[in-house]
Amino acid sequence: MSTSFERYQKRRLISSYFSVVISISLVLFLLGILGLLVLNTKKVADHFKEQIAMTVYFKDTAKEVEIEQLKKSLAMADYTKSTTYVSKEEAAEEHSKEIGEDFMEFLGYNPLQNSIDVYMNADFVSSEQVDEIAAELTAKNFVDEVIYDQPLIALLNENVKKISFWVLVVSGIFTFIAVLLINSSIRLAVYSKRFIIKTMQMVGATKGFIRRPFIWQSVKLGIIGAILALIGMAAVLYYLNKSFGELNLLGDVKLLAALFIGIFLMGVIITWISTYIATSRFLNLKTDELYY
Repeated sequence: MSTSFERYQKRRLISSYFSVVISISLVLFLLGILGLLVLNTKKVADHFKEQIAMTVYFKDTAKEVEIEQLKKSLAMADYTKSTTYVSKEEAAEEHSKEIGEDFMEFLGYNPLQNSIDVYMNADFVSSEQVDEIAAELTAKNFVDEVIYDQPLIALLNENVKKISFWVLVVSGIFTFIAVLLINSSIRLAVYSKRFIIKTMQMVGATKGFIRRPFIWQSVKLGIIGAILALIGMAAVLYYLNKSFGELNLLGDVKLLAALFIGIFLMGVIITWISTYIATSRFLNLKTDELYY
């Protein structure tokens, strides 16, 4: 009879621990994924910014030496990420492929111009800075015009600001919810042992002595939950990096390491604090109040 009861109690205890570990791991996993999103918001925004090209068109009278000098000048400029020179012949060939026929047969000449597509570093992709760069290039007497999508740049920067703001707000809310959920799971686990806590206190055990095994047990559960969450985060990060290699999600190892360490410490610290508060609550209750 007692053996059957002990087995029942053991299964119940394991089930309780399992629930706490799953709750902690899921909450920390979601928090970690949100952390990855926060860390990579700027990287994703920068990736899209650097896909916007500013095209410099040359006059037909432009000399080869002038074009070459500008190419070298652009390559050395702080705002330049990369440049692509497109000759009028290459542009005509590409345009013919797009429309499906050789338009020069009808015109008898090539109306297109030599050009350079300039892809800028993300920090310089703002309406004001691009306007200044375009004005500087247009001032050169061998440059005909500079074309870029100004409305797209303005819209992109505006949306990046909005997304960054809301990501931070949601991160704060999720962090608060994570603390509450983990705290609730720990409190329920401690609640099931409230009579044991009071019995130990009645036979003369100090509060510190009573708390110690509960805190250590909860911290171990927090460590296990955090490890499971980190494994899930690593799997998601590996998949995303493999699917979107151009974003180079694994590029900043220090930031990723800080995030993983932070999630691990959060699992330990929250469980420690929650257990301390929960055990203190039951230690301070009167015996009659344990039944409510």
